[in-house]
Amino acid sequence: MKKISILLFIGVLAISVNAQKKIKNSNSDEFTIKADPNAGIFEFETETVDYGTIVQNSDGARAFKFTNVGKSPIIIAKAKGSCGCTVPSWPKKPIMPGETAEIEVKYTTSKLGRISKSITLYSNASEKTKIIRIIGNVIKDVDEKSLEKPKSIMSSN
Repeated sequence: MKKISILLFIGVLAISVNAQKKIKNSNSDEFTIKADPNAGIFEFETETVDYGTIVQNSDGARAFKFTNVGKSPIIIAKAKGSCGCTVPSWPKKPIMPGETAEIEVKYTTSKLGRISKSITLYSNASEKTKIIRIIGNVIKDVDEKSLEKPKSIMSSN
């Protein structure tokens, strides 16, 4: 399995290196790197998934849906969360032009407070690294029995 992963990584690396062309600038010794106009292009329905306000230890699974609107297949070599609490999974097969796929994200909802995490995708697409985000707020589960009932105000007449 490791050999297949290594070969896939080398293949993606070779494709991404070939997808960029160095063009010598006239009147200078500098080069400009131009992206391949035929490369695959990510088009996400949304680049930020908002969990809203969720209860601690609730389901943290969400998905980012995207379409390849480019001219070549997109191969995602790796997806990495900004911390260990954000675990992405991605399609291991090429996403062909016009095809739709999903990046699934599992956020561990055991920690209370605001969520602001990122997932970085590494691919051969026109954007070699693409960042998508999750946001939200995790609150403690409130037991209705433990809530104090409002006291009525009584007039003294």
